[in-house]
Amino acid sequence: MDARGGIGGSLAGVDIVEEINKLRKERNAIILAHYYQKPEIQDIADFVGDSLELSRKAAETDADVIAFCGVKFMAETAKILSPEKIVVLPDMDAGCSLEDSCPPDKFKAFRDEHPDHIALTYINCSAEVKALSDIIVTSSSAEHILSQIPLDQKIIFGPDKHLGGYIAKKTGREMLLWPGVCIVHEAFSETELLKLQAQHPDAPVAAHPECPAYILDHADMVGSTSAILKYAKSFEGDTIIIATEPHIIHQME
Repeated sequence: MDARGGIGGSLAGVDIVEEINKLRKERNAIILAHYYQKPEIQDIADFVGDSLELSRKAAETDADVIAFCGVKFMAETAKILSPEKIVVLPDMDAGCSLEDSCPPDKFKAFRDEHPDHIALTYINCSAEVKALSDIIVTSSSAEHILSQIPLDQKIIFGPDKHLGGYIAKKTGREMLLWPGVCIVHEAFSETELLKLQAQHPDAPVAAHPECPAYILDHADMVGSTSAILKYAKSFEGDTIIIATEPHIIHQME
């Protein structure tokens, strides 16, 4: 890291990028970076993408080491899919507010209170919560998987109540929602979004389904991070309002 917190230049005479590349080769390692990482981290990665997509790509390689530039649950997912590989996390304290909102012991107690429900759980959770669940979904696969579950089957959806609420509204299915949220998406302001729309009346709004309903109600497109990126690539205009983590804009640019 240089003094500005970015990768590049030298630190005490050491070329950071050169050292990273040297270690990458020596350890037969690959670097994965989530779309939400800083641009300089994305630029040095072997693969950039959504968490499950990255873990799948890593599993297909002959790498011995996976360095996952993301949060803890993402590294856990990579280890689940590649148990024979060493998975390292640059910051062991890198957490996720959504994961934190669903402690395994409380989730287990919640499940025990509703024994006739199956747990359809969003991948943004700890390995312990995954183990307590019946089906793991992503924001892009949840609706498709839900459509295959019998209509009379009662369902718990967690940990993101906004994603669960969006899917329930879209499909007409009733689900018992765990009350978890992502603090980044939760912080978005409807008032500020309306101001942006007034300033850019021809710009569509692309939003992640972790956003609250009052944001999604104004969206022209709702989808996963990779789906938002795909939408931006196909959009012929010059301005899009994005309602998710800002570092996805680096890939769009």
